[in-house]
Amino acid sequence: QLQAFGGGLVQAGGSLRLSCAASGLTFSGYAMGWFRQAPGKERVFVATISWRGNTMRYANSVKGRFTISRDNAKNTVVLQMNSLKPEDTAAYYCAAARAFIATNENEYHYWGQGTLVTVSS
Repeated sequence: QLQAFGGGLVQAGGSLRLSCAASGLTFSGYAMGWFRQAPGKERVFVATISWRGNTMRYANSVKGRFTISRDNAKNTVVLQMNSLKPEDTAAYYCAAARAFIATNENEYHYWGQGTLVTVSS
């Protein structure tokens, strides 16, 4: 199971830290990712991190503002979001892929519930 938390309401330019706790799987054997779905839009890739946390990929829209990290000892993955913009408003989902690293949601096997991020202008 994956459980995401940390969403909330923040003003533009602010920061939020999303966390995702994993249980019931060999966490260090999975790439972890974050996706987001804005109202009325499809879910899209945000960031992913490899098994050992030494390789990351980001969507162009968040590059330089968001940072993904993981702690395999604590079975958690974190998305640090800085310089937030209104267009970052969405439900954010964490997911686990049985792969080295994965940017396509079809590669992901397990999904957490969404945590809502709202950025006001």
